[in-house]
Amino acid sequence: MPSTPWRRHRTTDSPRPAGRRWAGRLRRGGTLARQALLVRVGRRSAESGRAATATRAEVIYTGAELHPTRNAPGGAHLAAPAIVASVVEAEGVSLLPGEHTTARRVGFALVNACTLASLGLGLLAIFLAMAGDIRAAAGCLVACVAFDGLDGALARRLGVSSPFGAQMDSLADMCSFGLAAPVVVYASLAHTVPTPAAAVACVLVAGCAAIRLARFNVSPKDGKFFSGVPTTMAAAVLAVTVLIGLPLPGFALLGGVALLAFAMVSSFPYAKLARLVKLPPWMWLLPAVGALVDARLTFVVIVAAYLLSGPVMWARARRA
Repeated sequence: MPSTPWRRHRTTDSPRPAGRRWAGRLRRGGTLARQALLVRVGRRSAESGRAATATRAEVIYTGAELHPTRNAPGGAHLAAPAIVASVVEAEGVSLLPGEHTTARRVGFALVNACTLASLGLGLLAIFLAMAGDIRAAAGCLVACVAFDGLDGALARRLGVSSPFGAQMDSLADMCSFGLAAPVVVYASLAHTVPTPAAAVACVLVAGCAAIRLARFNVSPKDGKFFSGVPTTMAAAVLAVTVLIGLPLPGFALLGGVALLAFAMVSSFPYAKLARLVKLPPWMWLLPAVGALVDARLTFVVIVAAYLLSGPVMWARARRA
């Protein structure tokens, strides 16, 4: 049996009837009344125990949605505008999650200082490459790799990992490894291969590094393997190649740069450094002996073996 059309609609804005009547009149009022009623200003946070204070509220009408309305004759569906409320808190977003003790603040500052040091060294590598001091620029890139590994290790050790730190590290990696490394490689190849070919290869490295970093930020993390060669390792290979001066033809180096760029955006699984450290000791003895005999040849063999390990593990996983 349909409900009577004159029956008062029940609201939950106030436990008292007078409050409900007052709320109903405001709901039928203007925009300010809608904001006062429908925008939530904040709730007590379970983490900090303090209420968020709203300083500005924006009510955005996004169109009509269909919902069933109680007490409507025949159970009809009425269209009502969907209201999205966004609240800007006065205190802003906390960059360091958790308790803000002095020790954690100092650790957080130290970790981000390492990230900024990596960024600054990347810029210094660009300046040195533009001035013609290519080996010093390659040395700065190697230092960038060291600081990039240090900030992550310190963040985990001190317990100050945060989404802000992850995004900042990604941006610094793009500047140091996605831009500085190609500039250094371009400066080293400028007199051995045609300039357009060197430019295309270096642009390819920068583009693949950007894709690799963006994909890493949105992909689920695997504790054992990388999906594609990480940008840090690719930059380290390029820097060491320039630093030791491999006696290879210019086009062979150009092909190696392009291969490394495509390896960054591939889906092949590559072992992380923590997994490589757990290899049997005799496997570390062979590169050590080879480095004493011919360091350049040993470096080429190690890089080639690592690049081939990804397709091999991928093929084994497909067969399994």
